[in-house]
Amino acid sequence: MEFTNKQKIIFTILIIILILIGIYVYKVRFSETLEDNVDTGSINNINLVENFLETNENKIEKDNLIIVHITGAVKKCGIVKLKQGARIYDAIEMAEGSLEEADLSKVNLAYLLEDAQKIYIPFKGEVTENDIQQEYITSNFGDNSIIIQDTNKGESGKVNINTANQTELETLPGIGTATAEKIIDYRNKNGKFNNIEDIRNVKGIGESKFENIKESICVK
Repeated sequence: MEFTNKQKIIFTILIIILILIGIYVYKVRFSETLEDNVDTGSINNINLVENFLETNENKIEKDNLIIVHITGAVKKCGIVKLKQGARIYDAIEMAEGSLEEADLSKVNLAYLLEDAQKIYIPFKGEVTENDIQQEYITSNFGDNSIIIQDTNKGESGKVNINTANQTELETLPGIGTATAEKIIDYRNKNGKFNNIEDIRNVKGIGESKFENIKESICVK
């Protein structure tokens, strides 16, 4: 059976139409599948990113926390969590504030806290034997008692530059009122001295002045 030219043309057109329809259907289905895959992949990637960020945020937050134990004349004694760089007044706020009987004049509220310290807020009228200043902060682990010691002098009668007040600092050779105030101000802003050499970071204390006082000071 032979086809006429007209039939051949019609047949060819039909084939072309079917091919075009097939290509269109394939493209539509492929596009939908690709879109589904992209959506699924995007969602999975977003979830991974969110989980990563959440994990790292929790880690960063945990790394930036310190834990201290506060007791004495506060409304809620116990363990408190604080951000690094927190000071004693922050710990008192976390302990729901101080009691009316608290003697805050004996405490340096601006003292920079460190992890694992124990803070004692004294009551009004508390005195120590021979009027010795009481150390209200300690880093001794597991020590549930208040540590009372003479903070005027450290080892072998040396002045503890981490706890000494202005009068005590002025007993050091070459240290006057202005320099003593600078030492205390530096200590309040930066925390305890790690070693006696750190006192050279205080403005006004050069090598010669440090040489004069190094045998008379200590840190602890």
